[in-house]
Amino acid sequence: MTTLFINIKELVQVREEPTSLVAGADMKTLPTLKNAFLLVVDDRIADFGQMSDVGKVHLDEVDLMVKADGQMILPSWCDSHTHLVFAGEREGEFVDKINGLSYEEIARKGGGILNSAKRLAETSEDDLFAQSLVRLKEVMALGTGAIEIKSGYGLSVDSELKMLRVIKRLKEEMPIEIKATFLGAHAVPQAFKNNKSGYLKLLVEELMPIIQKEKLADYVDIFCETGYFSAEDTEVILKGGKKHGLVPKIHVNQFTSIGGVQIGIKYDALSVDHLEVMTDADVAALKGTKTMPVALPGCSFFLGIPYAPARKMIESGLALALASDYNPGSSPSGNMNFVVSTACIKMKMTPEEAINAATINGAYAMGLESEVGSITIGKKANFFLTNKINSYASIPYSFGASQIKSVYLNGVEI
Repeated sequence: MTTLFINIKELVQVREEPTSLVAGADMKTLPTLKNAFLLVVDDRIADFGQMSDVGKVHLDEVDLMVKADGQMILPSWCDSHTHLVFAGEREGEFVDKINGLSYEEIARKGGGILNSAKRLAETSEDDLFAQSLVRLKEVMALGTGAIEIKSGYGLSVDSELKMLRVIKRLKEEMPIEIKATFLGAHAVPQAFKNNKSGYLKLLVEELMPIIQKEKLADYVDIFCETGYFSAEDTEVILKGGKKHGLVPKIHVNQFTSIGGVQIGIKYDALSVDHLEVMTDADVAALKGTKTMPVALPGCSFFLGIPYAPARKMIESGLALALASDYNPGSSPSGNMNFVVSTACIKMKMTPEEAINAATINGAYAMGLESEVGSITIGKKANFFLTNKINSYASIPYSFGASQIKSVYLNGVEI
């Protein structure tokens, strides 16, 4: 199938040379082509250029021509941090939060992660898959073309494997790039309340070998935070993960800075995520590394906690990715358009920085930078067409509305 898009008002995130990520001052640069064409052959980007050069395309070989008059094309959002597979909503906790309870207080009264774990244990794999499929289709329609999904609401051998097998089914059945992350160390389950070291041993010695054998995950993650898992615990999990072929990632610095960033760097973590609290030492430690900082503004918005200090990190020369943190407790939305808007409004990122963070840098944070994240010849044809808008800044500006007209994944409109 060959599809030609013509009269594109602006083709955004055009990268003619392979680019893994953008950092520091370079994040303010978003390369585009105005009055452009885009050629897609099967599931790949085959060519692009300005309309004055469209004559080089062999029109007799084009199966479908799409007129994009007044519309822009952007690469699909790359959401590198979600918990999309979960059982049921937690709107009751939402009301508790409105009534003044903190995230920690809700957890202490049986809510939070342990609440989700209880519900998930009571939900069949087929039902869990059906719930998750609805959410995945929703975020795809909102422009997401690559997504990472974590386990972590199982907190037992059977339930964690159930989650990872659901993620694998989603990957097999849906036309979207999916990466799976094992987050067994999301919280300490009640059965191990007084034996955290025993739980960590279970994750490393019993669960990780099964995950490796069945190829159920790409990454390993842990919630490194006061009251959950320490920097020392984090080292145990990351070391065990690497032994079993799992690339490290970390939930870190959400409420406190306890050395997790440095542990992540030590074990070559692909990303360190949350970062609402960043010391000068944390920022300095990330300089010159291959670890991608990931901010989750949807979580800050929903919980009313500080936002990751984007300006501090970018002006220090770091790269930054944006992700949704889609989950039932602290960020019940996978809308990356809102994430980009919130980053601009609350984190003072420019539209160029936010779009770079949600596309090419998000792809890097999933190890997918060679496949998605930019308009580059040879990459997957995962992109969306906007409504007729004045500029790409209209996307974050219109925070309450979607400016997406149509979404293409693998070269096919979904």
